[in-house]
Amino acid sequence: MDLEKQPQKPAAPLDPAGAIRASDADRDRIADILRDALAEGRLDAEEHSERIDAVYRAKTVGELEPIVSDLPAAGRRSDTAALHAYDDDAPAGPAENLIAVFSSSTRKGRWRVGRRTNAFSLFGNIEIDLTEALYGQRLSVINATSIFGNVEVRVPENISLRGSGTGFFGNFEVVTLEAADPEAPVVVVNGYSVFGNVEAKPKRGRRISDLHDRLRKHLG
Repeated sequence: MDLEKQPQKPAAPLDPAGAIRASDADRDRIADILRDALAEGRLDAEEHSERIDAVYRAKTVGELEPIVSDLPAAGRRSDTAALHAYDDDAPAGPAENLIAVFSSSTRKGRWRVGRRTNAFSLFGNIEIDLTEALYGQRLSVINATSIFGNVEVRVPENISLRGSGTGFFGNFEVVTLEAADPEAPVVVVNGYSVFGNVEAKPKRGRRISDLHDRLRKHLG
């Protein structure tokens, strides 16, 4: 048979979904799966670090999915995801990054909290004080990573504080709060520490006077 005359197979069509540019929310979803896998012992610290690096270098959804293809992710719905379901009216915006490498970084005073804040400490110290902050959305997520370092989050007493994480030869502690006001902001602190400390708790005696930018609702 003359091979040159054989009909050529058409090229496999590209997956249009995989070609979509990845958003910060897409990357956060994959990072959450990797964090759970690290906590469950499915990945060691080195593997987790390599995959997290790949997550934040990925440009498309198609590049993200293979990173967790060997991990049990189907059907997982965290408290954070459930909150996003009714918080989609908030502006997404870019994540704020706080980095301390052999140094310190502080965010405090009257500042506007974004939807996502990434805190990374390597032999450093990061302080995030939310007691005088303004909230433009109900849910704010802080992804905290501490390696031989320290990340401290302080919140006022009249908001809800939740979180989950793991300490490897270190400490990860979130003091859970549930606000009496159902419209109060919710702060979720996720992450892990390796020979370090991540701590989130209320600052006693401090309360925010403007819950969830109520003025925005009245003027809207």
